[in-house]
Amino acid sequence: MLLEVEDLSVNYGHIEAIRGLTFGVEEGSIATLIGANGAGKSTTLKTISGLRKIRTGRVLFDGKDIAKVPAHERVQLGISQSPEGRGVFPGMTVRENLDMGAYARKDRSSAALKPDFDRVLELFPRLSERINQVAGTMSGGEQQMLAMGRALMARPRLVLLDEPSMGLAPKLIQQIFEIIKEINAQGTTVLLVEQNAAQALRLADTAHLLETGEIVRSGTGHELATDSSVREAYLGG
Repeated sequence: MLLEVEDLSVNYGHIEAIRGLTFGVEEGSIATLIGANGAGKSTTLKTISGLRKIRTGRVLFDGKDIAKVPAHERVQLGISQSPEGRGVFPGMTVRENLDMGAYARKDRSSAALKPDFDRVLELFPRLSERINQVAGTMSGGEQQMLAMGRALMARPRLVLLDEPSMGLAPKLIQQIFEIIKEINAQGTTVLLVEQNAAQALRLADTAHLLETGEIVRSGTGHELATDSSVREAYLGG
């Protein structure tokens, strides 16, 4: 198991955002967290990447407890995140944004980064066309591609994708999910948080349904997609 979350609880002040969360992500797989807004999905990703403090529980990465490891060191260990809302650097070019994705790497020479640049531009040909464009002037879909590409520049073993399809046109959503499948096929483990539950479950090897900070149902993507209560609540019947 590449990632193990054990009995995890996280607070925002006095509010318990997630409680008693336990799940794992197998190396080489795609796992997804689905649930309504406010269920704790994004908080879970932020806690795994080191942006939220743990109240109780453990986060194990490749068997090592990383609960007290700073966020930038988690990137060096092999965990990278594409955040909700994209979070690109709007005044920097596409190339500069991608460079920032490799900031925590120890091997930052041009020769070391070239294969990763090439990989990102092959996955996202649109970025190649926009390589010198300022990120803030790009469309929402292009910024989403840039956020994902930037996360891959860290050469992660596990990439955390937070709402990659949010606000995108249906045709572009399909394209983003095809790219996620390809990222996984190239050997990167994926943990996906996604409002588009139907697409996420179609893609995922394993899936977990969160309600008010707790996992209430787990299984394969297919099992949750065909569960009548999940279908009724999250997939439109």
